[in-house]
Amino acid sequence: MDKTIESKKFAPGSNGGSIRRTIKYENELDKNFAKKIADIAHGEAMYNCIQCGTCSATCPVSHYMDFTPRKIIAMVREGFKDEVLSSSTVWMCASCYSCTVECPKEIKITDVMYALKREAIAGGYYPKHFPTPALATSFFDQVKKNGRSSEGPLLVKVFLKTNPFKMFGNALLGWKLWKTGRMSMKSEKIKDRKGFAKLLNGLDKVKEVAVK
Repeated sequence: MDKTIESKKFAPGSNGGSIRRTIKYENELDKNFAKKIADIAHGEAMYNCIQCGTCSATCPVSHYMDFTPRKIIAMVREGFKDEVLSSSTVWMCASCYSCTVECPKEIKITDVMYALKREAIAGGYYPKHFPTPALATSFFDQVKKNGRSSEGPLLVKVFLKTNPFKMFGNALLGWKLWKTGRMSMKSEKIKDRKGFAKLLNGLDKVKEVAVK
């Protein structure tokens, strides 16, 4: 049996778009994808989704998404891994928790979105110059290395990964923030970075055991 999905591609500033229909065969789907996401997001209730559309109706940014939250849940359960992780939906999620609060089946949809973001970053599915995953990866790399986040160096790294020219457009604002002491270009570090690294490694091992 084949599976069909539809996605809407909207041009910036337009009210309309085109619908792309894709047929995918059963053997092309990832049947383990749903379980993996449910385990990461503690979202076992995801299997109880009745596709009522409440999450999509309450989401303030669903009209900007190529797949609505309701459709994302359905696609995750069916195994459309590539389509889900390549979609704009997970990055459009504002983490407002409206969908989670209103869901009649108490599905932790926001947690599912976070799990999908992690999988998209780990698998390299996101656009390379997209700001949200660039910020996430730079932030976590910085915290893992130094034990703290330093706003100035973090912003520079994100701009260099996404749009270096945009950094020059914000140079005046950056200068004002630096001059008034609101932002520093110094990389701050905790004293016991080795101990912090051991803590993170321990958490990774606990997570691996929990998932198994």
